[in-house]
Amino acid sequence: MTTTLAGTAALVTGASSGIGAATAKALAAEGAAVALLARRADRLDELKADIESSGGTALAVPADVTNAEQVAAAVQRVVGELGRLDTVVNNAGLMRMAPAAEAPLQDWDDLVRVNVQGVLYVTRAAVPHLIDAAADSPRGVADLVTISSTAGWVARPGTAVYSLTKFGVNAFSEGIRQELLGKRVRVGVVGPGTVDTEISSHLSPESRKAFDRQTADMVKLAPEDIADAVLYIVTRDRRVAVNHMLVRAAEQTW
Repeated sequence: MTTTLAGTAALVTGASSGIGAATAKALAAEGAAVALLARRADRLDELKADIESSGGTALAVPADVTNAEQVAAAVQRVVGELGRLDTVVNNAGLMRMAPAAEAPLQDWDDLVRVNVQGVLYVTRAAVPHLIDAAADSPRGVADLVTISSTAGWVARPGTAVYSLTKFGVNAFSEGIRQELLGKRVRVGVVGPGTVDTEISSHLSPESRKAFDRQTADMVKLAPEDIADAVLYIVTRDRRVAVNHMLVRAAEQTW
């Protein structure tokens, strides 16, 4: 087992399934102690047991990223129990699809809460600890990675507000990247294309049909493909900063 991240601690949000769970496993396999943050405590406990059975170290931290107080308390707990925080992966995300003239406003509110406010709350709570970790890390660097989407580069009908949130976190990440240049904290964004995860299962029946039509002739990415991209970013030598990575399914046109 390689241990590039041995002696470091990581936090992954949305860790209960899909990309988050795969990323947590990948970081743990590389030697990081991994804190697992999501709302579904039972799923986190299962993942923790899975990581530990493979010889890794994991901490389950149930919390809702849309609640700033819960997020702040969760980050404090992670640092208190793991002693530091070297890597943060903002992965918790939500997708809703509908034409703007028909979309329920609640869907739009939920998209902004999870995809924007969730990223803001986690980043704000974590950055001071990332700065501290970079200052005393043998690797000399810490990492903040946010999972965006191809929708953060290309807007399409039916997903205007989803794209708004993803374009937004891209811009936020670029601003933060420049602020942290002198602090040895790298900021990266991974934009996945169509991944075989639960994210589409929460769509309305009509939206799900439209999504299935869009992706019918496509071999979807696996969550592990995106975990690989995150791992690539955070295991580079400190002289290397991978700021944007777009990872599409091979047949994907958008």
